[in-house]
Amino acid sequence: MENQNALTASNESFLRDLQLFCNIARRGSFVAASTEMGLSPSHVSKRIAMLEVSLGVKLFQRTTRRVRVTSDGEAALQWAQKILDDVQGMADAFADRRTELRGLLRISTSLRLGRKHVSPILALLRQRHPNLEIWLELLDRRADLVGENFDIDVRVGEVHEPHLIAHKMVESARILCASPEYLERRGLPRELAELAQHDCLLFRGRDDRFGVWRLSGPDGEKSVKVTGTVASNLSDIVVQWARDGYGVVMVSIWDVAESLRAGELVRVLPEYMQSADVWAVTAERLSSSAKIQVCIEFLREQLTSGPYALVTRGVGGF
Repeated sequence: MENQNALTASNESFLRDLQLFCNIARRGSFVAASTEMGLSPSHVSKRIAMLEVSLGVKLFQRTTRRVRVTSDGEAALQWAQKILDDVQGMADAFADRRTELRGLLRISTSLRLGRKHVSPILALLRQRHPNLEIWLELLDRRADLVGENFDIDVRVGEVHEPHLIAHKMVESARILCASPEYLERRGLPRELAELAQHDCLLFRGRDDRFGVWRLSGPDGEKSVKVTGTVASNLSDIVVQWARDGYGVVMVSIWDVAESLRAGELVRVLPEYMQSADVWAVTAERLSSSAKIQVCIEFLREQLTSGPYALVTRGVGGF
């Protein structure tokens, strides 16, 4: 029994070291990985040194400026990721036989979605499944699910990567808005092309082409080149600029629902909109995971009808 317990502890320690190795490789930093995992940098260095001795290879080349994975480390990284995926897959395969889901969920999303909606929804999920561990990362760019080892990416807009599985959360669209004060001062655009003569507040989302607005209308999809003197990668900022009367903004309907209801903003060219559905995206190898399926269904339920739902109907004529 003592030998069996020692073997189990040794296997668990080895798996933790592999997870640590993968995190350092992904982050490119011992310090960042130790912070993420709640470990001291000295403990992290010690565990990696022991793993290198165990495998008989050098995993990292460390300099004063950066940490680089060696060629042997690259080969070891592929094995480590496969081993960890297989172990997690085995656990997930039997998850429906347990009353509680457990394990780590790594989720990425955009700044606005994360702060206002996804983070409080995940807190509710954690209350239901207290054995789940959740890591949420807010990014102002499109996440690389496989390369950055995320389980789920919650994103706005079409999913073009053929190796990913897309789960639609909410149907939505981006619309054009401006304040009544701005429209009184500059006039109401009657055609899409007139936006080129207006002050447009540029918000660059995670995968948007900057300065070009593509919208669908009565004559199909059209593009207009827009300019403005202020821009940001945070929608909260451009929406506030729009409320303050600085120009026309194009953002998701749920981002301006409250402002439209309050009369702080009004729709511009209401016959035009840009599809901007919200999706939860997973890697194909993770699509059968019980905990990921539960998380996706919970996100869909809460984003459509929960206390932190995205308001996409009944405002601004949408």
